Amino acid sequence: MQFAKKSLGQNFLIDKNIIKKIINIIDIGNKNIIEIGSGKGALTNEIIKKNPKSLSIIEKDFYLSKELNLKYKKNKIVKIYNTDVLKLNIEKLCKKNSVIFGNLPYNISSQILVKILKFKKWPPKFTDLILMFQKELGEKILGKFPSVNYGRISILTDYRLNTLKKFLVSPNCFFPKPKVTSLVIHFKPKISTITLKDISNLEKITNIIFSNKRKMINKNIKKVLSKKDILLINNLKLNSRPTEIEPEIFYKIAKLYEKR
Repeated sequence: MQFAKKSLGQNFLIDKNIIKKIINIIDIGNKNIIEIGSGKGALTNEIIKKNPKSLSIIEKDFYLSKELNLKYKKNKIVKIYNTDVLKLNIEKLCKKNSVIFGNLPYNISSQILVKILKFKKWPPKFTDLILMFQKELGEKILGKFPSVNYGRISILTDYRLNTLKKFLVSPNCFFPKPKVTSLVIHFKPKISTITLKDISNLEKITNIIFSNKRKMINKNIKKVLSKKDILLINNLKLNSRPTEIEPEIFYKIAKLYEKR
């Protein structure tokens, strides 16, 4: 019997109604599916029932991966990658019209999202991204300007993804039970009106400006832009705090930073 490992943030989804609710968010028939963190295959079983074109499973746990290989060895559409998702080139794994599912380990969920946001080719080959996060993090990802949840991760996410649907998942739906509520979010790729050469520059800008979240931006913005460049940004007030600046202004700052 395989027990959940705290080191890998394992909480196995066991509620069949929630599993079906996740799978039924979109029609996945004849589509290329990527599942991050298959665990014992509860979600995987339902994915296969929908007749996808292909199914790539990423599972870091050696023993779970071994069990999955035995379980699906006769299924030709299934390919299992026993590796750390943070070390795998997910972008290369994506085929045309792919859908990515993930009941993500809480301890690395934001890193996985950022990894996907940093795909080199955009729009990407995936059409839908359906991920489960810890509720607190999920609300920060969705944080709109201006709100208490608005910050670095929501600015980065908003640059490349639209949110279509979200719903909460009780701790009772897992084994072992986590101490927190989860949040499922359905994203779709989008194209921003401001084109950046590299989204990593936006990440760098937000990290610098948000390093003193409660202080005015006048000092930190001078670390990334010249006084001349600062004057080019309309409606930018140097006595503002980072949370008082709209996402579009951060995109403009990143754009000017790239021209330096």
